[in-house]
Amino acid sequence: MFPLYDENPTKLLPVSTFAVITACTGVWVFLQGAGTSEETFYSSMCSLGAIPADLTGSMSATERQGPCPIGGFSWATLFTSIFSHGSWFHLIGNMWFLWIFGNNIEDAMGHLRFLAFFVLTGLIAVLAHTFMWPDSSLPLVGASGAISGIMGAYFVLYPKARIRTLFVFGFFIRVIPIPAWVFLGIWTGMQFLGSYVEGLLPESGGVAYAAHIGGLCAGLVLIFLFRKAKPATAWI
Repeated sequence: MFPLYDENPTKLLPVSTFAVITACTGVWVFLQGAGTSEETFYSSMCSLGAIPADLTGSMSATERQGPCPIGGFSWATLFTSIFSHGSWFHLIGNMWFLWIFGNNIEDAMGHLRFLAFFVLTGLIAVLAHTFMWPDSSLPLVGASGAISGIMGAYFVLYPKARIRTLFVFGFFIRVIPIPAWVFLGIWTGMQFLGSYVEGLLPESGGVAYAAHIGGLCAGLVLIFLFRKAKPATAWI
């Protein structure tokens, strides 16, 4: 299940959405080396990523098992981790979701409020992941927590907007328009299922489901504070 586009027009030019996409792409290309150099890539993951064990101080140097040296903690990583990514696929996937859902939320908030909302839900997502995995020494990177917040806001404002979605199941390949509440409901269920499996098998994958859930919950609540006094029409 992959979203292609939504049938939900906007009134504002989404300059802040463009700015976030540009910032994330710039960080990946210029600070992370676009994955072309292993040394640059791993160094950037350690310096830009948020490491729960560093945030909580729960692990000593002798206990640390991971790719990053201990003692590299900086509060700045709470922010830089949001704009960093782990691969081209990670970056493109996140930016695609941001473009589909972000422009309408920017339309409902305005440019500056949208940027503040993006960063705040991203921070909450990082803290949610840290709360769930306080001893993890693996760096957390990616805008998906903040984008999950945007999806939560979209669920509140535009539940009936149709999302053109690509379904692939074996030989069954179809593009089907489905209401946003259905698409986002399925996506949310997948995050909770993934989080449950991750709890049973901590080494099952590298997806930060707790960050997704934390960002989503933040978006569901904070949209009522960040939307305009007269929000954009919930297109049907």
